[in-house]
Amino acid sequence: MSAVLATPPATSKSQEEPTIDGFHLVIDALKLNDIDTIFGLPGIPITDLTRMAQAEGIRVISFRHEQHAGNAAAAAGFLTQKPGICLTVSAPGFLNGLTALANATTNCFPMILISGSSEREIVDLQQGDYEEMDQLAIAKPLCKAAFRVLHAQDIGVGIARAIRSAVSGRPGGVYLDLPAKLFSQTMDAAAGRKSLIRVVDPAPRQIPAPDAVNRALDLLRGAKKPLILLGKGAAYAQADADIRALVEKTGIPYLPMSMAKGLLPDTHAQSAAAARSFVLQEADVVMLVGARLNWLLSHGKGKTWGGPKQFIQVDIAPTEIDSNVAIAAPVIGDIGSCVSALLAGLGSGWAKPPAEWTGAIAERKDKNQSKMVATLAARPSPMNFHSALSVIRDAVKARPDAIVVNEGANTLDFARSIVDMYEPRKRLDVGTWGIMGIGMGFAVAAAVVTGKPVIAIEGDSAFGFSGMEVETICRYNLPVCVIVFNNNGVYGGTDVNASGTSDVAPTVFVKNARYDKLMEAFGGVGVHATTAEELQAALGEAVASGRPTLINAVIDESAGTESGRITSLNPSLAKKK
Repeated sequence: MSAVLATPPATSKSQEEPTIDGFHLVIDALKLNDIDTIFGLPGIPITDLTRMAQAEGIRVISFRHEQHAGNAAAAAGFLTQKPGICLTVSAPGFLNGLTALANATTNCFPMILISGSSEREIVDLQQGDYEEMDQLAIAKPLCKAAFRVLHAQDIGVGIARAIRSAVSGRPGGVYLDLPAKLFSQTMDAAAGRKSLIRVVDPAPRQIPAPDAVNRALDLLRGAKKPLILLGKGAAYAQADADIRALVEKTGIPYLPMSMAKGLLPDTHAQSAAAARSFVLQEADVVMLVGARLNWLLSHGKGKTWGGPKQFIQVDIAPTEIDSNVAIAAPVIGDIGSCVSALLAGLGSGWAKPPAEWTGAIAERKDKNQSKMVATLAARPSPMNFHSALSVIRDAVKARPDAIVVNEGANTLDFARSIVDMYEPRKRLDVGTWGIMGIGMGFAVAAAVVTGKPVIAIEGDSAFGFSGMEVETICRYNLPVCVIVFNNNGVYGGTDVNASGTSDVAPTVFVKNARYDKLMEAFGGVGVHATTAEELQAALGEAVASGRPTLINAVIDESAGTESGRITSLNPSLAKKK
């Protein structure tokens, strides 16, 4: 008699202990670790994951290109100290996200790029799977850590390791590879829940050694011309009150790097930003707080730095010390713990810097600021960078909680020095790599994460990298005002094709382009502004209304300079100099 497979009774084990699939284990693992937003782009094999995540209460912000989703995840990580999540499809989508992953690692932003991938057994034998690529091998050299999960029971471990890697020590980008077959795997639901991990203390404090703190304070005490230099690592640390207290109690002048602007208001009496060249050349002891002596600071040597000086460096990574010049007093630990220890060691008898030093800085600041006042007050037609940015400067002063996103060449350089910031982590820009294309991704993340108004100051060339994401801004009705500084080209629209053919020069765009119409096409507000007064009215309305807005700000096409302020990195221009 043959066997008959009967339908299990209602009390069977299969009904008492249902199963859970890989999709839901990924979602539950993220939720368990307070991940509430995913930036990405749906497609094979992760389309259903985006749908299910949204159904389970995770906000899914879908972009038009993975690179911009990745940039959004990186910016979210910087603003929240939680790893921003970027979700992409396999192969081409993964590669699109890879630029953002590498940029996040370079900038020390915690981010996790999660990509679907082809099956290992086919990839390893190179048998030609759909979008076949060994994504893990490609990602490894470009990020802080990379992991692959092959079994449903390991999803919890994989996500936990990715989170801890992204935020511990020096933050950075992490890649997590999830092959398509993983999502459909099932396991016992109770066992699945037990396999998930809530990461405990993912970024533990690293307390500096007492002798290191004392060495740094002794060096500062003996300085005649001390300077504190604040980097974006100091902004990321969210140790705002202690950093301000350290600056004010020591009385030492400080210089903020661009994304550290606002840790103390740029109008603070001790700010040396308006005398940057002077203080870098003249200081004898410089304390770096969350800043690196890379190309942005001329590697700590050369004409920028003038005579000999000694450095104190506060950093979480001991391998950063002595990377360019000798560091006399390294203080290794997380920024919050280090600054707290330095504060505690000041004591009540701390002597502030000599009046000769602070007075010389004040004199130089007054001279430079007086020149700037007249320049900003001018109202040329068409607008130049100064007249347009003076309008934005006033708007940010009126709304200090607004977040400024900034990219370009001249647009970036001038905005850094003209637009004052008043609160920490309110300025996002191209950062360490100086990479173009971060604008719309950063703007979306800033609006989603904070709910605050965002003012994206874009060069027309920089805007072109991510301009299609204005549709994303409109789709989610985000309070973002994009201002495109339209000067008809890269650096400007005056370059000429020396060959005499009909093609325009490589740096020249379509003359008098109407970027505002792009925003209107998706239901947002588009404004064509040719004067400072028109720009002022449009920006004020955009910030007040919170509606997606793009202002096409017409700038004199001859107002910019090639390569902005980094002409020394342009071989042809450097040779001319």
